[in-house]
Formats: sequence, C-alpha cells, structure tokens
Amino acid sequence: MQRNTRARGFTLIEVMIVIAIVLALAAIVGVAVLGRRDQADVSLTSIKLNNIKSAIKQFNFDFSRWPTEEEGLKVLWDKEALDPDADVNKYMGNGYLEEPTPVDQWGNEWGYRFPSIRGDETQYDLWSFGPNGEDEDGEGDDIVSWRRDDEDGDFGGDMMPPPPSGG
Repeated sequence: MQRNTRARGFTLIEVMIVIAIVLALAAIVGVAVLGRRDQADVSLTSIKLNNIKSAIKQFNFDFSRWPTEEEGLKVLWDKEALDPDADVNKYMGNGYLEEPTPVDQWGNEWGYRFPSIRGDETQYDLWSFGPNGEDEDGEGDDIVSWRRDDEDGDFGGDMMPPPPSGG
C-alpha cells in the first residue's frame, strides 16, 4: 500500500486569523506604551522644572536677587546673559545647570516671570505650558512652580503630576 504523504500547509483563513491576533496584541501593547510615554513626559518636565527652581535658588543665594525677565532662565547656563551691572565674580563656575534647558519635554520654551503675579511679589513664576503647548488654565495640563489652591487643574512643581487622561 502506498500512502499519500503530501505536506499540509496553512490555509488562507488560518493565516488571516494569526495575523488578526498579532495585530490585536500589537494594538493593546501600543496603547499601553503610548499612555506611559505621555505620563513619562509630564514627569520629566516636572523634574526639569524642579531642577530649574533649584538653580534659581542658587542664583538668588549668590546674587541676593532673582533673575530678571531680561536675563531670563538663560542666565542659569550662560554668563553672557547676566545683567551688565551684576558682579560677574559671583557667577558660579560653568553656570547653575549642568546642561542648558531652554525648552520643556515638548519643545516649548519655559515661562519665567519676575516679579510673580501669583501672590508673593518677591518671588518668581516658572511654568511649562504642558503637552498642548498653550496657555489655557482650563486645560489643566500646565506644569507650574507655584501651588494652586483653586481648582483650575494646574499643579505645583513640588507635587507629582496627575496621569494624563485618555491613556
């Protein structure tokens, strides 16, 4: 007796089912990873904001004043941005930050204002416009250096940011 030993392959339907399962798993993993990426960007921006706050405090310790709006945050890593009337000898080595940090995690420039309009006029305001890059208090995604007691959704730089919605 002779047996027909023909190799059996996958049918088109079986291949399509396997592809559908792989695509479904990839979609589930992709959504989870992208949601974590957004949360990581918010956390990194909050950490950068706190590093800048520390550098500003060190600047204040050396010069007995906050950086002016004209000097801006650039003065923390570039001696050339220092007010011409300031005592350059007080400037700390290579600056107050290890690396220049002109933008937040989304490529938006940091907001800096002195004097503060958030209460204590002897302080400064420092903020990131957050993921949407716009100054919209109602959006609630701005990352700020001041603590908020109202309920417009902003949070202070000393606090951990809430996770992004929809992810």
